[in-house]
This record gives sequence, structure tokens and C-alpha cells, in this order.
Amino acid sequence: MLDAAEVERLDVQPVNAARTRQPLYAPRKKIFPKRAEGRFRRFKWLVMLVTLGIYYLTPWIRWDRGPFAPDQAVLVDLANRRFYFFFIEIWPQEFYFVAGLLVMAGFGLFLVTSSIGRAWCGYTCPQTVWVDLFLLVDRMVEGDRNARIKLDQSPYTPRKLALRMIKHAIWLAIAVATGGAWIFYFADAPTLLWELVTGTAAPVAYITIAVLTATTYTFGGLMREQVCTYMCPWPRIQAAMLDENSLTVTYNDWRGEPRSRHAKKALAAGQSIGDCVDCNACVAVCPMGIDIRDGQQLECITCALCIDACDGVMDKIGKERGLISYATLSDYNANMALATGNGAHAIEPGLVRDAGLKLVPGLAHFHLSKVFRARTLVYFAAWSLIGLAIVYGLLTRDRLQVNVLRDRNPQFVVLSDGSIRNGFTVKLLNMIPEPRTIIVTLQGLHGANMSVVGIDQPEDRSFAVRVDPDKAKTLKVYVRQPADQVAGPTQNFNFVVEDKSSYESDVYTATFEAPGATK
Repeated sequence: MLDAAEVERLDVQPVNAARTRQPLYAPRKKIFPKRAEGRFRRFKWLVMLVTLGIYYLTPWIRWDRGPFAPDQAVLVDLANRRFYFFFIEIWPQEFYFVAGLLVMAGFGLFLVTSSIGRAWCGYTCPQTVWVDLFLLVDRMVEGDRNARIKLDQSPYTPRKLALRMIKHAIWLAIAVATGGAWIFYFADAPTLLWELVTGTAAPVAYITIAVLTATTYTFGGLMREQVCTYMCPWPRIQAAMLDENSLTVTYNDWRGEPRSRHAKKALAAGQSIGDCVDCNACVAVCPMGIDIRDGQQLECITCALCIDACDGVMDKIGKERGLISYATLSDYNANMALATGNGAHAIEPGLVRDAGLKLVPGLAHFHLSKVFRARTLVYFAAWSLIGLAIVYGLLTRDRLQVNVLRDRNPQFVVLSDGSIRNGFTVKLLNMIPEPRTIIVTLQGLHGANMSVVGIDQPEDRSFAVRVDPDKAKTLKVYVRQPADQVAGPTQNFNFVVEDKSSYESDVYTATFEAPGATK
């Protein structure tokens, strides 16, 4: 044990005090991305327009399914337990189709990531799309990067307060529209909109809108890059999906280093310089606030805006594009080896040398052999097989089903004439939005007939039953067999149901019990 003098001599207290001063959570550093111009930015605008258009407009698309079904093209009808997608109708027992689509989405994400990196994160992730939309509002209201930085650092004035109120009001309107659009997928959109406006909608509708409004406003407006960095698990999972042949946004330091903002002075002094002029344009446009020149980073969503910014600078100074580009690790290592082996400028800027091939412009020299490699082929095969299985299942599925439950108490009844009677609950399922007349037939069980409770018709081996569209009809059926026809304590027979107009049919094998049956 140390005494007080030794503790004081070892100066332990300052160390402990320093540890207690470390914050548990780092505050968010505000990022003010500059608007980029270029092909990737235009592609992101297109993706944003398409994805937002699909999200907001899809509930309003109509699809005629006849008078007995809703005419909303995409509808999750929780009340009736149906999922409608244009001409496809999914029942609860067919949820495996939805599960298959989710598995396909997973394999598709693996395929895209292993081929072209985090393209999902950079272009189509809802967080990315809505942040892009909120950033567009920022620029429209407060100006581009420098104007927003200046406004943020200035004291509050009536102008600043007005701009902030306008911006947050638009954010809130977008968030409300986002929550409102979501609930339209679960009810008839025009009807629900009128109920929302008149205050007659169900409380759950208002609660859902409130929750989604709060999350959209918070994630898209206030947290932004923190959602991608700290909340989303995909940046950590993606490392397992990438290999040396996956395309990622890359700063080609073999060409750009050493950097210099004063190229003419450096060249006059006989210094060797790279193509990077250290203008920080790539950093200014990054929505995550990182410097791609520091290498691959967890925060990078590969939106490629830094490529647009750098290409613009290269155009202005008369140098080849591609200082920042989509490249594979194998191409990067090959070019680094060539550059370091033959001098910093042994390779003409912007050109890639591939063994046995001529020089090709741009670092995005990407052979199809690198796309169709073992990993991506496995992902594509799995994705395709699941898709084909879903299509086959949809094309061959029966829209008429029968399910039978035999009475257990009593198992059988001996009637006054000695014949044996069993009771069954027969459920007919009409899975199309049209009424049907279903023929229920007894197959097998020699000499037996059946009667249906509620149908005023003598015993017979066949009955016609009308079933409403998209409904299940439950029948109480009694099957009677004369005593002299009973072949044993247990006999198997079939309930056959058929729709003569569509030629659809289904069969259920049931069991007929008689005296001497084993319980």
C-alpha cells in the first residue's frame, strides 16, 4: 500500500482528474456542405426525384380490381388482412412472398455493395434522400456554404430569426408530408385524407403522423450525418462485403501527392509536386464533413460528390480528371506500384496502365471480369433463384383453398338406423375479388352422403356453395355412412372443391371414424 507521501510524489491525482474531465459524448460539429456540380450530383438529383415521387405519389395510383375490391394500386389492408400490389393480392398465409422479397433485398444489397461499394448509402437510402432534400431547403433559404456559415456564426437578428423560422417551418412541412404519405399506404388515400382534414380519422393515424414527423425532422434536419455514423449498422457490416475488386470512391495519392497550392513557385524551386492543389473543394461538398484524401473512412457514404468537385477543379487548372475517382483497391495498388517504381509522374495523369493493355483514360477502368467474380456470382445466383421462385409461386398458386377440421367430441355418432355419422367443419377460401359458386364433393367413402347445415337440400355427395369475393365461408358438414358399408374403424376420404368457371380446385384428405376406432 502507498502512503499519502508516495501518492503525492507519484502525482496520481492529476492523472485521475484528467480522466474525469473527458466527456462521455462528443458534441455534434455542424457541417455546411457546398453545392456540387457534375454528373454524380445530377444523378443524385434524379434519384431523389424518382424515389420521393414514388414514395409520395404511389398511394394515389388507382388500379381497377372490380366492384368487390379496393381500387388503390398499393394497399396494406390491415383490417381485412390483405396486401394489394397492382394485380397481385397477398393473403396472410402467403406472407412468405413478402419474406422472399426481403431476402431478395438483402442479397441485392450485398451484390451492389460488393460490386460498387456503398451505392445504397450514397444514392437511395431514405436518410440520404431526405437529407439531400433538407439541404436543398437550407440553400434555398439561407444560401450556399459560405452564407450559411456566416449566418450561423452571426448573432441573432430579426433577419436571422426569420430565416431560421422559415427553414424549420419548411422542414416541418416536409416531415408532416412524410408521415402523412406513409399512412396512406394503409387505407384508401382520398378517404383518409378527408378524414384527417375533418378530424374524424382514427387516433392511430394522428399518432403515426406525429411519430414519423418527429423522426424525419430530427434525423433529416438535426442529426443528419450522425445517423449514418452512429445509428446505422451498415457502415460496420459493409467491410465484410468489400474486397480488392469492389469499386469505392478513392483519392489517388500516387498522382496527387505531394500537394501544393503554389505549383509555379514549387516547380521554379525544383520541387516535385502532385496534381492536388489542396483547395479543399472535396471537403467542402462532403455531406459527412470528411476529407477523402485521408483514405477510406467509416463515415464515407460514397456519394461521389467529391469526385464532381475535384473534376471541376482539374478542368479549371487544365489537368486530367480522375484525381478522385471510383477505383478498386487492386487498381489503386497497381497504379501506386507503377508510380513509385517509375517516379511520381511516370504515369501520365489520369491514365491507368493494365498489364498487356493500352493506357485507358480514367481510374474507373473496370473490367467485367471484376464484376462477375465468385462472390458477386453467388449473390446474383441467390438473388435470381429467389426471384424466380417468387414469380413461379405467384403464377402457379391456387386462389381456391379448402381446410377441414373433424369434430373430436364426439368422434362419431351411431344413428337410430345403425349408420355412422361424423361431423366436420369445412372452410372454403375464395382468394379472388369476385364471387364464386364452389362445388363441394365427397370422394371415396363408399355409400356415404353428406348434409350441410343451412342448405335446404337432401343428403347428397355434392353441394354447390356460393362464396363471397375475398372471403372465407365456414360450413358445418355431417357425413353419414350406412353400417353395412363401413370398412373399418378408420377410413380416409377426400373433400374436393372446384370452381367450374375457372377450373381451379383443391383437395383435402379427411378421416372417417367408426366404432372400434383408436382414440
